[in-house]
Amino acid sequence: MITEKKKILVTGVAGFLGSNFLVKCLSQGHQVVGIDNLSMGTLDNIEKSLDHQNFHFIKGDVLDKTLIDNLDDDFDVIVHLAAFKIPRYGNAVDTLKINTKGSENMLELARKLKCKFVLASTSDVYGMSPDIPFKEDGNCLIGDSKVPRWAYAVSKLFDEHLALAYMEDYDFPVVILRFFGSYGPNQNLSWWGGPQSVFIDCILKNKEIPIHGDGMQTRTFTFVDDTVAGIYAATMKPEANGEIFNIGANQEITIIELANMLKRISNEPRTPEIKLIPYNEISAGRKYQDVMRRVPDTTKAEKILGIKAQTSLEEGLRITFDWQKNVSKKVVTL
Repeated sequence: MITEKKKILVTGVAGFLGSNFLVKCLSQGHQVVGIDNLSMGTLDNIEKSLDHQNFHFIKGDVLDKTLIDNLDDDFDVIVHLAAFKIPRYGNAVDTLKINTKGSENMLELARKLKCKFVLASTSDVYGMSPDIPFKEDGNCLIGDSKVPRWAYAVSKLFDEHLALAYMEDYDFPVVILRFFGSYGPNQNLSWWGGPQSVFIDCILKNKEIPIHGDGMQTRTFTFVDDTVAGIYAATMKPEANGEIFNIGANQEITIIELANMLKRISNEPRTPEIKLIPYNEISAGRKYQDVMRRVPDTTKAEKILGIKAQTSLEEGLRITFDWQKNVSKKVVTL
């Protein structure tokens, strides 16, 4: 059992993972300082925690070096969740600059404090690797540099290398977490949150469900409680130091099957049709590369972190559907 109370700095605290991780940390008696610029995260996500005696929120940006340099000097752990996501529709420059410079600033703080650093990475770093399931010591096979979507993977792979280099040169512990398809309450409601966010929205509004390509590409989706369990274990356990972990569920499903599962979960007598969209339409005629299978090997996380996804996909999607339905009702009411 993890009993030692820590002071934790969480970047991206008002985002999807950050807000859920915050609740976990506060429930276990830890002190949390959270930073978020609220560009993607929202105060609604952390509203119930704002008055908690062990939580202090700072509206700010990880790119603001002056802000970072003036933070407290007694953190035990930095959990760096802030990031700019896949530039499916552009924004590759922002993706590359924000993710790399933001991570550098936070690593500099960890170096100064000699404190543990937990980096949120992504399963996207495995790229086009044919080695299924993906293992942490396997190859990262990034696609064509002219395909903008790879900017996110490249930025996160750079962050991984930078974090490991800092650990080696400056002698403080680093843990890298590669997330696989996290979803659940507080998820972003656009493509930024994943296909399930968009599919649920379409079902609620009775709009065609857009699926890119032929829909036969597969993913594994991880309920947020299971993702948070991985982040928490990596944050608390010294056995995690210096390691890379896949954090995800193992149930592989095609994107078309995901859409049909959500239609069934909705219990609506009539649900919208699925519309297949060719890749050239979503990439404005530019070359686009998709990953046809993405499945983690979670043996290492199970052995060292002692965690394994507990929530079935159907159960997690039911919880998520109900949450998003309630959120949509509030938006309509407003």
